[in-house]
Amino acid sequence: MPVDSENCPVGIVSEADLVGEEAGLLVEGHPVTRRLHPAPPFGRQGNRRGRVLGLKAAAERWEGPLVRSAITAVDRPKTLFDRQDEWDALASFVSDPRPGPSTGMVTGPRGQGKTYLLQELARATGGFYFGAQEAAEAESLRRLADQLARHTGEGPPPQWRGWEEALDTLLLLAADRPLPVVIDGFPELVRQSPTLPAAIHSACRRLRDADRPNRARVLLCGSSMPVMHRLLAGAPAAADFQIEIRRLDFRQGARLWTIDDPVLALRVHAVVGANPAFRHDPAGEDTPANRHDFDAWVCRTVLNPRLPLFWKAAHLIELEPEGWDRALCHSTLAAITDGCATPGAIADWLQHPATDVPHVLRLLTECGFVEGTTDAFRPGVTHYRIAEPLLAFDHAVIRPHRSALERQEARDVWPAFRPSFEKSVLEQRFAQVCREWAVGHAAADTFGSTPATASPGSLPMASGQAPLGADVVVRDEARGHPGTLLSVGLARCNEEMDLHHLHEVQQLVAAVAGRGEDVSRTRPALYSAAGFSPRLRAAEAHGKLILVALDRLYHGA
Repeated sequence: MPVDSENCPVGIVSEADLVGEEAGLLVEGHPVTRRLHPAPPFGRQGNRRGRVLGLKAAAERWEGPLVRSAITAVDRPKTLFDRQDEWDALASFVSDPRPGPSTGMVTGPRGQGKTYLLQELARATGGFYFGAQEAAEAESLRRLADQLARHTGEGPPPQWRGWEEALDTLLLLAADRPLPVVIDGFPELVRQSPTLPAAIHSACRRLRDADRPNRARVLLCGSSMPVMHRLLAGAPAAADFQIEIRRLDFRQGARLWTIDDPVLALRVHAVVGANPAFRHDPAGEDTPANRHDFDAWVCRTVLNPRLPLFWKAAHLIELEPEGWDRALCHSTLAAITDGCATPGAIADWLQHPATDVPHVLRLLTECGFVEGTTDAFRPGVTHYRIAEPLLAFDHAVIRPHRSALERQEARDVWPAFRPSFEKSVLEQRFAQVCREWAVGHAAADTFGSTPATASPGSLPMASGQAPLGADVVVRDEARGHPGTLLSVGLARCNEEMDLHHLHEVQQLVAAVAGRGEDVSRTRPALYSAAGFSPRLRAAEAHGKLILVALDRLYHGA
């Protein structure tokens, strides 16, 4: 059967793959290629449904059915929280039995557990793991040699003159079986040794040209996402496998912090998100006992200058590459926290020329600190939000009041700062949780079709009138143009919703219809953490709208 080589899914061999040095490779009669197609994209919202499907594709759809059956299962460690799909994808890559070395790239924001995941993968498979540090090339090579000697137990550490010799030795670890060779902190090594990516490519090429049965599965990992993105963009063919360890979603965060109460889970999520590194920070050992302990917990942990968590958000920015205008980065994050979501609004807040903003937004987006979403009604407008909750909390509460928090007890000043948290952090985080629920957890029949995107949307009105806006605009899948408008919704965290909120949604839907868009399948929706009036509940019973409360967000569909 002919294969579409441009849209070839993972696990299908295109005719273009079976040429040159890749041709003629057979596994029990099935032609295969050594190249592993990357998993399909997860979608603009990075929703869990899409993420799971993409990772399962990377783990399961191999080129030739009998290759998949030959892959050795690697047991997932019980100490690893969640990440089953990521583990399966990585385990499938490193245990692939086909001859020839392969290179994979592991990326993702800081603190998501990439290092622990790869350390456990190396431990479970007998592979080799090396974690780089900021150091000169000579020191890095000495550390690598010492670690390799401990790993093999053979003689004194080798004395390498450069990365070419080191890589040739490392790849020999997989001379007779598939084995992972993990290099973590790869961007730090590239800053010391800019030719390292080319050296890795050359080492793998030499083994292929020599027709040796080497099965090294080289995994290059980095949290400095701008560097990793440039490496991927500059030489996409050099990576046979790519995976991004994304942030856990709000439901996973509740499980991570072992919180069953949705009210408490939302507030904790708005402070520290679902970041495994923060959970295993010394402050993470102290979890709020219940929703009434939340304020005291904030004071004991994230507002405590004696604990690392107090300084963690500021350090996230400092860890990124030199050459940044860090002051402008911090101020841009402060503007977004204050409700400025578009480049124009951010520029006005900063009192900077509009031309200054796109560059810093690009840097923050590349690092995973900020995410941009296209306006649901105006494709030329992008809304930005802070992706790491602790950064939002820091710029709303800690950074503006750091001196007071260092001088006074947190319990004495937190009551004055809490309104900023409620307005600038909790409200925005709640709206994002609602969008994540719509595309990742809502039942298939909730919106009448499977949602593809959920994003904010706004419509300008006549001069002198405030623009109409929605927090959760749901569309289904479409290629090249906006999908069918399935739902328009408002999200209110601290406000019981009533009929006037429904009327606001209906007014916006009418305005959209007036612009010529089909709204025949559009369902109004209201999302609230504070509840709904009896009149809204009655309207819901008659099928006139969708109501989503906290319990449904965390436990329902």
